[in-house]
Amino acid sequence: MKTQEKVIMSNDILNLSIKRRTLITAGFTLGALQFARPLVRIAAAVEKKYGPGATDSQIKIGNIMPYSGPVSAYAVIGKTETAFFQMINDDGGINGRKIAFISYDDAYSPPKTFEQARKLVEDDNVLLIFNSLGTPTNTAIRTYMNEKKVPQLFVASGATKWNDPRHFPWTMGWQPSYQTESRIYAKYILKEKPDAKIAILYQNDDYGKDYVKGLKDGLGAKAASMVVGEQSYETTEPLVDSEVVRLRSTGADVFFNVTTPKFAAQAITKVFDLGWRPLHILNNVSASIGSVMKPAGFEHAQGIVSATYLKDASDQQWKNDADMKAWNAFMDKYIPGGDKNDLNYIYGYSVARTMAEVLKQCDDDLTRENVMAQAANLKNYQPGLLLPGIAINTSQADFSPLDQLQLMRFVGQTWQLFGNVISGQVEG
Repeated sequence: MKTQEKVIMSNDILNLSIKRRTLITAGFTLGALQFARPLVRIAAAVEKKYGPGATDSQIKIGNIMPYSGPVSAYAVIGKTETAFFQMINDDGGINGRKIAFISYDDAYSPPKTFEQARKLVEDDNVLLIFNSLGTPTNTAIRTYMNEKKVPQLFVASGATKWNDPRHFPWTMGWQPSYQTESRIYAKYILKEKPDAKIAILYQNDDYGKDYVKGLKDGLGAKAASMVVGEQSYETTEPLVDSEVVRLRSTGADVFFNVTTPKFAAQAITKVFDLGWRPLHILNNVSASIGSVMKPAGFEHAQGIVSATYLKDASDQQWKNDADMKAWNAFMDKYIPGGDKNDLNYIYGYSVARTMAEVLKQCDDDLTRENVMAQAANLKNYQPGLLLPGIAINTSQADFSPLDQLQLMRFVGQTWQLFGNVISGQVEG
């Protein structure tokens, strides 16, 4: 086995491609964001408590990202988090401790994810693993993380399974669940096209199946008659053109596009080329203008409907928003040249701020147990770039930080929000 190459990320090399099996150690701080409020220490301070990876001067955080492979478009999330923690460190760290952010590539391969998780926990001795990306990949390490009692925190996946504190008390998601999002689309379809014929393209794994289940649950008894076609695809396939052709042949007038960025762009283009003009609903994880809509061709994407919970840098209504200005300043300084139209930069920044808030709440009790306790004690927390009316709330019984979204439609070269913020939680 080749020796892992360790790279200390700096502002000069952030734009270099990250090689497979690359270790990224970095730290960052929130000066412009005024995040790190001065900590007033009382003379009779509580005794400091440390778990693995935490000391008086450092907090070691692990991360696993697909820097290569079929969903490498998400690699910018890891780069953003690396830059964010560098900013934190530049401003003095969190409660005086610098962040050592160690990120490995798993190429979106579950066996590789497991290998990297074991390295982070058993060799690197991280305090926790943060925001590792993917449903099948995080599923591969969930039992291991819970057996080891290591926080698997703010998983970068909307699978409903991450909200199961009874059986997996060391695993927590962050974004709205896929089923929550799909139920919102179902509400929209039932209102706008109550007699719709729906065709679904989905990735053949837990991620794709979660979206399909949420839509059918939201449609209720009408699902059996409304869903007229379903086609799955594997991430190893080069194209999804043939699947789109088969779905068009069903006569559907609604197309539910449940794909990751590479395949989403392909499907958008193919639908247009076929002359098929259904109500096109695109899942949030592929709603990035920079990584999906632009590559697909703006002219091909007109009228597509999706949902979001984050502010979009291309939306002029946020031009003078203080938090958006802070994000722009962060991008200009730490990720110069980064595509600000790629929503993944907004996502990475927002989830990293949430992680920083949890660590700040931990104060001098940096045990794994307290990390989870503080993650489950977020009350109306707003990391800055969530849409108005949406905030993060968690408890010991609820490991789903976000459950609200707002619908949006693609017009011209940007998304336009419409309607109200909607909850996709199951009622009753």
